Amino acid sequence: MKISNETKVGALTAIAIVILIMGFNFLKGRNLTERSDKVMSVFPDIKGLQVSNPVYIKGLQVGKVYEMHEKDNDLSGIIVTFTLTKNINIPDNSVAIINSDLLGSNSLEIRMGDSKTFIGHGDTLQTTQKLGIMTEITNSLNPALNNVNKTLASLDGLIQQLSSTLDPKTQGNLQSIIASLSSTSQQLEKLIAAQSAALGKTITNVETITGAFARNSGKIDTTLANLQKTTGSLADAQIDQTLQSVRSTMAKLEQTLTAVNSKNGTVGMLLNDRQLYNELRMTNRSLTTLLDDIRVNPRRYLSVSVFGKKQKSGPILQPITYDSTQGN
Repeated sequence: MKISNETKVGALTAIAIVILIMGFNFLKGRNLTERSDKVMSVFPDIKGLQVSNPVYIKGLQVGKVYEMHEKDNDLSGIIVTFTLTKNINIPDNSVAIINSDLLGSNSLEIRMGDSKTFIGHGDTLQTTQKLGIMTEITNSLNPALNNVNKTLASLDGLIQQLSSTLDPKTQGNLQSIIASLSSTSQQLEKLIAAQSAALGKTITNVETITGAFARNSGKIDTTLANLQKTTGSLADAQIDQTLQSVRSTMAKLEQTLTAVNSKNGTVGMLLNDRQLYNELRMTNRSLTTLLDDIRVNPRRYLSVSVFGKKQKSGPILQPITYDSTQGN
């Protein structure tokens, strides 16, 4: 049965629409080929999280971000819905955290709880905020500064106790030492403050760079895909086999040229033996002379009556040269 062009166009259009819908849903983190559970979490700030970003548990990807929308008109929270594609028991007291690396890539992490009750489709996970880099650095520096202040306070109390038992000269020296320590501590605080500001600028610059990487992630992915296609094409081209074939051909050609250049083979003797060349040249000249003599004086070699009497003229001793302008 012959299929009409209209039917073919309609079938191709339907297939293209199905592929378009599947591709659009895949980019949005939806998988039409397998079942998935949807779980929600409410965040005060999503920090650049996007649809289709991965969801991890202990480093293993277990799903993708499905969709995000505001909780209310006051934007008191953002509801993030993500799909779980693996059959993993997640306790209901687990928490969801948004992670951001130095390159600007965001992901959702689920930290497992210890409850014996597990979440299901449509449940909501609690959330918690992950500390930023500056907050972590400040929290690390604060205990050290507190220890320095406690040490200075203890040293000040000790010096005050000693001052009551020392002479005025020694007390003056101690006061000088205390003043120096106080000045040093102030300079140390200024240095830490300056370094904190410089560190803050550096982190800001790093965030700017990672933001640029994030904005150009599509171009980077396209470049990597093109590079992967190119390397795949080179891998499929069987370059090693081609090079081996070329090497084998070159080796055979080299053997042939060596045999030609050698005087032992037939071709080598023809190319390199001057005496053989001269003999072939003289033989060719004699054969040409004989053919010219037979053509000019046929009666010398044939005694047929058609030619009459036998020709008595002498034989031709060299080839006849012709004038190309005469046409003979």
